[in-house]
Amino acid sequence: MQKRNRTVKKILLYMILAVFVIAAIFPIYWMLNTSLKPNNEIYNLKPTFFPKKISLDGYKRLFFKTGFFTHMKNSMMVSSITSVVSVFFSMLAAYAIARFRFRGKNLISRGIIYSYLMPRSVMYIPLYLFVVQMGLNNSLGALYLIYPTFVIPYATWMLISYFKSIPMELEEAALIDGCTRIGTLCRIIFPLSLPGIMSTIIFSFTLCWSEYLYAFVIISDDLQKTITLGLSDLIVDDLYAWGALMGGAAISTIPVVLLYMFSSSYLVTGNAAGGVKG
Repeated sequence: MQKRNRTVKKILLYMILAVFVIAAIFPIYWMLNTSLKPNNEIYNLKPTFFPKKISLDGYKRLFFKTGFFTHMKNSMMVSSITSVVSVFFSMLAAYAIARFRFRGKNLISRGIIYSYLMPRSVMYIPLYLFVVQMGLNNSLGALYLIYPTFVIPYATWMLISYFKSIPMELEEAALIDGCTRIGTLCRIIFPLSLPGIMSTIIFSFTLCWSEYLYAFVIISDDLQKTITLGLSDLIVDDLYAWGALMGGAAISTIPVVLLYMFSSSYLVTGNAAGGVKG
């Protein structure tokens, strides 16, 4: 009887998981499905779950009549450089907050999370004026300067919790053995924190990759636009180039998916506690 109950529970669990998997995959499938349809089928009142006639017109328009590859390159550069540099400085700030005692520590910690929670719709006007005064408007340099304003608070807040989970005994043992504070940071803390650091880099990259508002306000030159701006240009008034738009949306997910796949081996929690006896 107990074995039968366990079997029923497993079946129900797998059914529930299957529903969630289908719900997660269906939007991606629908993007691909729509991108392969001709316009007359896309605008048909009765949607079809499989293209009656496969058409590559949307991809031809996307590849040959827009700056899609330039926009992808711009987003890749901005997202990669910003996420790596921002997480580097966030690691130093998070380590200081997690390990040192100093006046105003709690105030700084709260200020970090408050700055991340600040709505971007409130900040884009002063940031735009700042960029104009710097002479960086309508350039990718402005995004390199602005994106860390929301990436660093997020990354710092995430890494503070991760650094706090690493036992202090490991650092104390290294310091007793003659290791310097910088050596301890590089040889013990960062290697043990690699799963958390990689996770933070991935989410920071995703934040930059999907950002639209700041890029829309600052950049109007087509050669400087990111992928989000490039895809939004396919919407003119109430006319939607659904084939090209869905094809571009599907392709633009590939870098993020590949980043998750190649980093999956790091996205496991390190067992730092195993290094402490007691």
